[in-house]
Amino acid sequence: MQRRDFITLIGGAAAMVARPVATRAQQADRLRLVGSLNILAEDDPESRLRIAAFQQSLQELGWTEGGNVRIEARWAGGDDSLVRKHAAELAALAPDVILTSGSVTVRPVQQATRTVPIVFVQVVDPVGSGHVDSLSRPGGNTTGFTLFEYSLSGKWLELLKEIAPHVRRAAVIRDPTRGSGIAQFAAIQTVAPSLGVELSTINALDVHDMERGITAFAHSANSGLIVTSGGTGFHRNVIIRLAAQLRLPSVYPYRYYANEGGLAAYGPNTIDQYRRAARYIDRILKGEKPADLPVQAPTKYELVINLKTAKALGMIVPSALLARADEVIE
Repeated sequence: MQRRDFITLIGGAAAMVARPVATRAQQADRLRLVGSLNILAEDDPESRLRIAAFQQSLQELGWTEGGNVRIEARWAGGDDSLVRKHAAELAALAPDVILTSGSVTVRPVQQATRTVPIVFVQVVDPVGSGHVDSLSRPGGNTTGFTLFEYSLSGKWLELLKEIAPHVRRAAVIRDPTRGSGIAQFAAIQTVAPSLGVELSTINALDVHDMERGITAFAHSANSGLIVTSGGTGFHRNVIIRLAAQLRLPSVYPYRYYANEGGLAAYGPNTIDQYRRAARYIDRILKGEKPADLPVQAPTKYELVINLKTAKALGMIVPSALLARADEVIE
């Protein structure tokens, strides 16, 4: 091979190597767009904690809001019509990935786009709801993080009996239009006979009907409340206030209910799901596919007891229960 031909060959090879490197650099420098559809209202204290944890985790992974990534957020405040509207808006922006929060947000986003990657959080039973094919192999353009298995719901009644052994009647507040609300109540029903508790339901669809239902239920002695996940978080201030006024011992699905005055809560850490979602979004922005990322379950469940609320209700929390609690609010 002559010297000129050799130099030409090496130069061409170098150009071929440099071209994909340059392409990757251009892709890395491109401003990425992350859509975010949230079921709670923007001014909800829990919303602020969730989005702060999400942004902080992204930043730790090298994604800075306003720098190399822009987050386009929408807030539904529990309004299903806004969920559908915002889902269409976000899909029309053609973002690199969409983060959805809450079971009712996933389907509208999937209907709006079959190509944009979707990462969900705060979802119960994504397989049964048809959001993914399986937990290990989600398929399609969707993956994410589940809240809990339905069987966990039975533990809420067990907790209520442990903290208030006198309870003989329990009202379960749930959204009857959601499959998760129906399934959670069914799980509670399975343990009720062994605990000697009679169950009834209060629908969370309309806040005024819910108020009337709680007030009427409280007239009976030895009563308590169980608040399920899905459709109840928007009304938690009303529920917590009525439980205090009517002196109803109550158990809730998440820590933030207890932080805001609820008696006791047992469930997954909702903020941690946003941190973990940030790691999945980082991997998707770097080229991985949602179909290859298995749906993950919570790694930790938290028991929180609000001792201040217990004292206001004139209750003495068993020392064994306090010892098991991850947090005791005094």
